[in-house]
Amino acid sequence: MKVCVFCSSSNNIADRYKQSAFRFGQYLAEKGMTLVFGGATGGLMDAVAEGAKSGKGEIIGVIPEVIIKMNRLSALPTQQIIVNDMSERKKRLKQESDVFVVLPGGFGTLDEMFDVIASGTVGEHRKPLICINEDGFYSKLLDQIERMQTECFTPKNQNYKPVFVATPEECMEQISNLHTNK
Repeated sequence: MKVCVFCSSSNNIADRYKQSAFRFGQYLAEKGMTLVFGGATGGLMDAVAEGAKSGKGEIIGVIPEVIIKMNRLSALPTQQIIVNDMSERKKRLKQESDVFVVLPGGFGTLDEMFDVIASGTVGEHRKPLICINEDGFYSKLLDQIERMQTECFTPKNQNYKPVFVATPEECMEQISNLHTNK
């Protein structure tokens, strides 16, 4: 199973998030799952890839040329896919993956997450999306999603819904259940 992880590349975030991302990468490797990620250095991207690497896991990095030009190409992937731009990166990440996981992140992470939700909503894919709401990181976003549903900006009975969990361990359990039922 190939698990795509969307997450922050910022180095200025709290260590607790990096430690969780590292543990998550280790878990993927221990379970024989392939990590698919943005292929860049920094922050949670490094942490999750380092965790997978420490467990001798397979790692696919998908990185656009613009980020390579910024000297942010990660040396951790066992396979690196270079694409032209950020839009192509999102498309390729979706193609390469069986399930998506969202760790805490910034605008890029939200863009990737919403792209997966929007494309799933219109039926382009049926791949699960699990968001880790660690320390309530996405709680305000959950409030906004609820408001969008209440005010009928999104269907009340959506055919594609992300799953929000509180911890990396709960996410790991969700993925294990998917992997077992596959």
